[in-house]
Amino acid sequence: MATFVPSTVSPGFYRRWGKRKLDLFLSLFGLVVLSPVLLLIAFLVRLKLGSPVLFRQVRPGFGGRLFTLLKFRTMRDLRDRERNLLPDGDRLSGFGTRLRRLSLDELPELFNVLKGDMSVVGPRPLLMQYLDRYTPEQARRHEVKPGITGWAQVNGRNAITWEEKFALDVWYVDNRSFGLDLKILGMTAWKVLKREGISAEGEATMPEFMGNVSTTGKSENA
Repeated sequence: MATFVPSTVSPGFYRRWGKRKLDLFLSLFGLVVLSPVLLLIAFLVRLKLGSPVLFRQVRPGFGGRLFTLLKFRTMRDLRDRERNLLPDGDRLSGFGTRLRRLSLDELPELFNVLKGDMSVVGPRPLLMQYLDRYTPEQARRHEVKPGITGWAQVNGRNAITWEEKFALDVWYVDNRSFGLDLKILGMTAWKVLKREGISAEGEATMPEFMGNVSTTGKSENA
């Protein structure tokens, strides 16, 4: 496993107090500085995809507690004759694809961070139905708040397997620190510029994590 940037900040202090202070600073700063970008994207989403502008979905957070995730909408509301949503690849628009490649669809999650439901850095919040599919070790990803970006995101994002992603998430839980978070933020900026790991091969995002349960269907799960 890769090493991370050393830090003089006590891991205990950072985990208890410092991380939340960093989240508040970054979310407030981001919302103020990026407010023109947020407004422009909201206008373009409304123009190209219609209403609603925001994608809202209940996700499990710290300790499995539920919260409503906010993202800019990237998919069209296309359904079959039985009114079931079409697969992600059929609904993802060209405009939505561009938003995802630049991770601009994630910007509304700054409100989730400001509220305290999320952190800037942490395991990505996944779908509700996955909760019963995790192994006890994989479920440890909920020992911290979910993040906008994370160790798995800068080490492959959607181009790695679910097992690899969960192993990276749990590694972060055990090794999180101020230095590691700074490294992840720096790596995130580089990955966004390079547009790496946006989707799994042959998928719009990631194939559904099935665990030991046999179900079907996908959603905006990355």
